[in-house]
Amino acid sequence: MRLLFILPLIVSLSACSLKPDLQMPPAPVPEHFPVQYQAAASVPPASALGWRAMFGDPRLQRLIELALENNRDLRLAALNVQAAQAQTVVAGAARLPAVGLEGTHTRERALDSGGSRSGAGAVSQQTGLNVALSAFELDLFGRVRSLSDAAFARYLASQHGRDAAQITLVGAVAEAYFAQRLADEQVQLAEQTLADWQQSLDLARLLKQSDQSSSLDVAQAESQVALADAGLEAGRRRLLLANNALQLVLGGSLPADLPPAQPLERQPVIARLPAGLPADLLLNRPDLRQAEQVLVAANADIGAARAAFFPQISLTASLGYASTSLKDLFDPAIQVWRFAPQISQPLFQGGRLRAELRLAEIRKSEAVAFYERAVQVAFREVADALAGTASFDRQIDAQLRAVKAAERRLHLSDLRYRAGLDGRLELLDAQRQLQAARQALLELRGADIANRVALYKSLGGGLHERDGERPSVIAEAL
Repeated sequence: MRLLFILPLIVSLSACSLKPDLQMPPAPVPEHFPVQYQAAASVPPASALGWRAMFGDPRLQRLIELALENNRDLRLAALNVQAAQAQTVVAGAARLPAVGLEGTHTRERALDSGGSRSGAGAVSQQTGLNVALSAFELDLFGRVRSLSDAAFARYLASQHGRDAAQITLVGAVAEAYFAQRLADEQVQLAEQTLADWQQSLDLARLLKQSDQSSSLDVAQAESQVALADAGLEAGRRRLLLANNALQLVLGGSLPADLPPAQPLERQPVIARLPAGLPADLLLNRPDLRQAEQVLVAANADIGAARAAFFPQISLTASLGYASTSLKDLFDPAIQVWRFAPQISQPLFQGGRLRAELRLAEIRKSEAVAFYERAVQVAFREVADALAGTASFDRQIDAQLRAVKAAERRLHLSDLRYRAGLDGRLELLDAQRQLQAARQALLELRGADIANRVALYKSLGGGLHERDGERPSVIAEAL
């Protein structure tokens, strides 16, 4: 019984740690983003903005729901979290004594003391019941604690990795959906262009029949229709590829009961999000917190590698009863106990321990470099998205004016061509200018929405379905 009172004292001795103090490297980025703008006061930070509020299109919201349910990458990330959590429990269990109940019963007959074949010895039996402490290591130098801390940090890293995977998935679904919408509207524009140019060809043929134009005008119109037909087929191919990309990120085929799609021009996607300071990214982006926890784990591994140079003390003990008769098993007079401490000190390992320590130090240096690079990449992603947000609105307004001017020119060119004042080349040039202006406008709108998605994702948005939600697993772990 005295052993049971000594155990808490033994555990309390495990207070020394050779793990080095961890000082996080300063963020290798400027203190402010190069582009600043005034966001709406009612818009919360991207990390607290739910994806339903960010993307108001009901069709896109349904697609994101399907992706979160079916995507294999997110499923693997969740399984990695569960595996890391189990590993954390395994590593932490080594810090506590493993106590077990052992029951034994032996019955044997041996030869007599003379070893004669003529006579056998008496049959003997013994029954035992013990409470045993099996090879518990006294963590005097913090080796087991460092391993447990490293496992816990890797668990947190896996959880942050799962959150980062969800943010990436939500952004990927939005990007694939808007790419599909852009391809679909480009097909519609190509169909409209082909129909307009087909009417122009019909007009050229009528004018040729009435000797008001030459065969050259008809050939030019036919060439223009053929080019429009080829462009339409190319657009349909891009739409098929966009559908395939969307189905891949969804993890399944598109349901037939999806809400109707909204055009790019009227997509309810928030344009201006509060960017804050670069230091806020360290709190809002799970991938940066993942890199931080990887660094914490690498630092803990150094403590374990250092402790391996020092003696390891382990205890094995048991307390119980042993009797030749089952009915007398719990007689206090036959109580037995065993106490077997063991100490081991490495003397010669062929340089293995030093190499393991050096490897742990290198891994920490790699983790520092990985953390700094992740911060730099995050800073650039936000800075690029902010640059787009500051310029896309003005560029789209300018392109709208260009489309309207091209429409007026085409209308005037068509009137002059019908009146015989201008040749066919002037009308063709006006048609091509309008088609190119409309195509550029579509691409700008697609790029603008893609930039909004990139800004939302780079600021840590997409982890919550609705505003203000927080992941419970992280809160419990911290």
